Amino acid sequence: MKFVLPSLLGVLLVLTIGAIQSRSLAQPLVSDAEIQKILHRRIDDEKQSIGIVVGLVDEQGSHTISYGRLNQTDSRPTNGDTLFEIGSVTKVFTTLLLADRVQKGEMRLTDPVSRFLPPSVHVPSYQGKQITLQDLATHTSGLPRLPDNLHPKDVTNPYADYTIAQLYAFLSNYHLTRAIGAKYEYSNLGMGLLGHLLSLQAGTDYETLVVRRICQPLQMQSTRIQLTPELQTRLATGHTADGQPTPSWDLPTLAGRSTANDLLKLVAANLGLTPSALLSAMQLTHQVRHHTENPNLKIGLGWHVFTQYGRTILWHDGETGGFSSFIGFDPKQRRGVVVLSNTANAVADIGLHVLDKRYPLVTRKPPKVHIAIALDAKIYDAYVGQYELAPGFILTITKEQDQLYLQATGQPKVQLFPESETEFFMKAVDAQVTFVKNPAGQVAHLVLHQNGQHLPAKRIR
Repeated sequence: MKFVLPSLLGVLLVLTIGAIQSRSLAQPLVSDAEIQKILHRRIDDEKQSIGIVVGLVDEQGSHTISYGRLNQTDSRPTNGDTLFEIGSVTKVFTTLLLADRVQKGEMRLTDPVSRFLPPSVHVPSYQGKQITLQDLATHTSGLPRLPDNLHPKDVTNPYADYTIAQLYAFLSNYHLTRAIGAKYEYSNLGMGLLGHLLSLQAGTDYETLVVRRICQPLQMQSTRIQLTPELQTRLATGHTADGQPTPSWDLPTLAGRSTANDLLKLVAANLGLTPSALLSAMQLTHQVRHHTENPNLKIGLGWHVFTQYGRTILWHDGETGGFSSFIGFDPKQRRGVVVLSNTANAVADIGLHVLDKRYPLVTRKPPKVHIAIALDAKIYDAYVGQYELAPGFILTITKEQDQLYLQATGQPKVQLFPESETEFFMKAVDAQVTFVKNPAGQVAHLVLHQNGQHLPAKRIR
């Protein structure tokens, strides 16, 4: 749920969950041996990762099951102390910081965002209503997924060169298109802004705030953004969806790094399995605040609250250019799961399945080997334009310096590489595009191929 290149469409796990059909299965726990088989299949047969760690915690304690390696050339196996980028899972740290401030009387959920920003920054409002901290924490602010002035020099590290000055410029010039609080719309921008506001209010940087308020009390010594030399030695290498090594992301408030053992401590504290002064703040984040378009899914402060099969699971997942993650727990059963992978293919289905067998595992095929061919760049002219995949979600095709690019609404550009005159693939994500012509020879629509789906997008301009 989730800005990430592997989630090109901006389609959150919400949609995947919403498509799951009810099954009349019993609810026995998934055994460690079964989890091992799942990991072997996902890595060896489906080629969806290089290394995966699954962590479990309940009233009996915690432990991890792992398979695979830190990278393709490293013989060291992954384990509970291996560091992974956790991407948007970092958001639950941000909202816990907010809840902790609220519990201490230092901030209020109803505080307007503008209260914490310099007077020179104009925060957009709608019909006199201002964006509040709760709006940011529940993805209901009306702010888009990403700012439109995000133009990364390096798409493999898309946030590295985005500055606070650019953030302030975007806010000062953006006009909301709908009422604040009217609709859930996942926003990396909004949550990143919340992390920035918390830092400003505390007078320190985001990482220091997380370490002091969360990591130290919970003894999470391996959860950091900037890594010491010792932590660096335990950091897995990230890989693209097709298994190619890729650089780590630099993003102060949205791309932390952690281990399964550390995240299990966070889950245990949320479940009340271990004593913590943060428990009341954690419980505040669990409370449902807003609905989503999925009738079974609600949003708390950061946490997604999903109810199906008569059970409620709180969860969040994350993806960066080379990693995927999942953290979730069942408050009633007092059982939690962490799944971390060093490849940009979603692992949320594993986490949900381990929590409840009735959530099916996704069957995936090994990534196809795509080979780029040379084409006359003039061919690309016929493809340039906008294609509507869904209402309000546009795929824009551009030609720049004889290269073809695709940009989805609220996401950075990714290059398209030709396999034929009409078929293209992306290297940063396991997705392909086919341009389809009408009988007159004009390009009428494209088809996006991703995660086993073939999604048509009609040309609108």
